Amino acid sequence: MAKELIHIASDHGGFELKKKLIGHLKNSGYEIDDLGTETEDSVDYPEFGSKAADAVLKDGRPGIIICGTGIGISIAANRKKGIRAALCHSVEYARLAREHNDANILALGGRFTDENTAFEITDVFLNTAFLSGRHKRRTDMLDKI
Repeated sequence: MAKELIHIASDHGGFELKKKLIGHLKNSGYEIDDLGTETEDSVDYPEFGSKAADAVLKDGRPGIIICGTGIGISIAANRKKGIRAALCHSVEYARLAREHNDANILALGGRFTDENTAFEITDVFLNTAFLSGRHKRRTDMLDKI
């Protein structure tokens, strides 16, 4: 039985990590909505950050975005009202991004995150709940910006 649908997108700098992460997620029982890119040929990260953000906004399922550093693609995704994309370098970042910020998209740097660390970060991100409470007031403020 599949767990949940995960939207995932990358540019060329995140393509290799995206392929590995898709395998890990499928092995963990997730369904995958692969929004591209399909090769290591150079593409523009804003296109893929935007695609992932639109998909998350449409159905409320979580997203994962990957570019070389994770920075550009997260900036692109965060341009969309209602998106809280968090660039995570560690399991602790992922846990806090979910607990405190209710992040709905995980951003990773394909050139700076090894696959095992990416798997651990992703697992924590997908399995950590938002704490709400005082944090809800702050995420509501973000949604009003």
